[in-house]
Amino acid sequence: MEYYNYIKALHLIFVVTWFAGLFYIPRLFVYQIEAFHKPSPEKEILGKQLKLMAKRLWNIITWPSAILATIFAIWLILLQPVWLEQPWMQVKLAFVALLIFYHLKTHQYYNQLQRDDVMKSSSFMRLWNEGATFILFAVVFLVILKSAINWVFGVLGILVLGVLLMLGFKVYKNIRSKNPDA
Repeated sequence: MEYYNYIKALHLIFVVTWFAGLFYIPRLFVYQIEAFHKPSPEKEILGKQLKLMAKRLWNIITWPSAILATIFAIWLILLQPVWLEQPWMQVKLAFVALLIFYHLKTHQYYNQLQRDDVMKSSSFMRLWNEGATFILFAVVFLVILKSAINWVFGVLGILVLGVLLMLGFKVYKNIRSKNPDA
């Protein structure tokens, strides 16, 4: 099974590119929503460009990466089915299911914004942008520690990070309200 490590490497590469897409697409959503509320012609010019950027990111990078990461993950499990017996792997797979839900929900937001159906605020999308970060932290701690219990400390760290991000978000929002160009 010399090729196991090659499959693992490909899995990790596509996980990284999948997360890159998941980290950036909500940021594009923020810009799309803010552009939607600008006056013409700025609204149309920015909206068209941001839709194109989102379309390319979502369809050329994020979706293919999600599919390939999943294919290589399934291949790894088929080669090492004993991993499924490990409690940490079972918890990890629960987080992977949460990641897939997050991806599909993000796809729903993508479709809405491609149709100019602005149903969420830019503030909501700034918070949504942190969802993939929390999942990534949990999965990395699980994989590195290989413990279904010790990952709790990692998740507690994520919660602390979340509180710090929320505080940072509020400070940034206050700065933006005083200086819209910030």
